[in-house]
Amino acid sequence: MKNHNILIVCTGNSARSIIGEVIVSSMPGFKGYSAGTLPRGEVHPMAESVLRAKGHEVDGLRSKSWTEFAAEDAPHMELVITVCENAGHEDCPVITGDPAIVHWSLPDPLQVEEMSRIRAAFEDTYETLRKRLGKLFLLDFNTLSKQDLKTAAQAIQPLKPSVRN
Repeated sequence: MKNHNILIVCTGNSARSIIGEVIVSSMPGFKGYSAGTLPRGEVHPMAESVLRAKGHEVDGLRSKSWTEFAAEDAPHMELVITVCENAGHEDCPVITGDPAIVHWSLPDPLQVEEMSRIRAAFEDTYETLRKRLGKLFLLDFNTLSKQDLKTAAQAIQPLKPSVRN
């Protein structure tokens, strides 16, 4: 079975995109990757903690730049999902594979300052991504054109959602 490669991008590549990478890679037939436009250089410990608590392997996760996915020998991506406002408004480098690119806005759990809410913010990020990616995994990647994949993936979380999902 061919893996469908999906790249999740945010600014720091320490929380949201890392969580997305792990969820994508947990699905048969999919391989998740993550990157940042300005990577922090480390995975946030709370992201690792939440992923472990949900039963995911976290060894080998690292914060990296999206330019790694523009290299000739980079894996070919079918879809790139930006998950923060900064990354969603930046020009993506040419990613190997000529992927469809969509934007799914997610609050940054790193912006939560109240100590009693930090873990909940990371868990909310996990659950939101799990639900959205669950819908994405139902799409037939083998038959959709690039444009149809983009349209279907963007419809999972519209650019201006009218209600919180």
